[in-house]
Amino acid sequence: MSAGVEVVQAYTPIVLTDPSEYRPEVKDTSKFRDFRIHNTPAHVVRTYDAMHTYQTLAFVKDRLEHWGRLDHDHLTVMEALEKLNNLVDESDPDIDLPNSYHAFQTAEGIRKNHPDKEWLQVTGLIHDIGKLMALWGEPQWAVVGDTYPVGCAPDPCIVFGVESFHKNPDMKDKKLNTRLGIYEENCGLDKVYMSWGHDEYLYLVLRANNHSLPEEALAIVRFHSFYPWHTGEAYKYLCNNKDSEMLVWVKEFNQYDLYTKAPEMPDTEALYDYYEGLLRKYLPGKLRW
Repeated sequence: MSAGVEVVQAYTPIVLTDPSEYRPEVKDTSKFRDFRIHNTPAHVVRTYDAMHTYQTLAFVKDRLEHWGRLDHDHLTVMEALEKLNNLVDESDPDIDLPNSYHAFQTAEGIRKNHPDKEWLQVTGLIHDIGKLMALWGEPQWAVVGDTYPVGCAPDPCIVFGVESFHKNPDMKDKKLNTRLGIYEENCGLDKVYMSWGHDEYLYLVLRANNHSLPEEALAIVRFHSFYPWHTGEAYKYLCNNKDSEMLVWVKEFNQYDLYTKAPEMPDTEALYDYYEGLLRKYLPGKLRW
């Protein structure tokens, strides 16, 4: 960790001792993503409070350097998914489902409606495996939850609103607390520092390893948690034409990421061979993490 950048482990992650016996309950999908304080579990509120307090521009740059070394492990995608059997996302207000199951639910939802788009099915399977960071010591407020640009003022549509950033030191820096901050109008999201989390990490991993996924898949991986953009229509002033083209696919993906959540566990053993075949095509062998 670089000098002046402090990582705070605010609480112990939710870890399941026997995920095979796990039977979660899930809300009616019409009530998904309800972040009103009186409806939201306390651990979700704590996660976002820490995120909006400690995710500064300096912190994000430090995490990019730290995780960009890719020196934590060598794993296939299936090995990475297996490690996520015991991890529950502490930012999700809708269901506390082990992330490995959510991966297969998302991929299967996509396969049902897009049987001809293998790359999109693979993207559904892998989109959350950057959450491995939580198993390697990163606090969940720097792993999960909605993402947003740092280095400029937060948009009011971010979860819990602008007021939730009142303890963030960047909000006292005149170079960082304006609409554009360090950026230029329509500079493109490629030039924007996003809050650190599993999206940015997996995007970094994919760019550093061999794969044959299209640009649309990389955009989905990097921005599927960027709800202020793909759902709230915020930060369009930072986007260029390429971002507008990619937004179509991020929106398409979002419906499967969000609405395939269900308490029924997918039969991962029955699905293994099919997805292993796709991974040999698009993400073969072990990746550097």
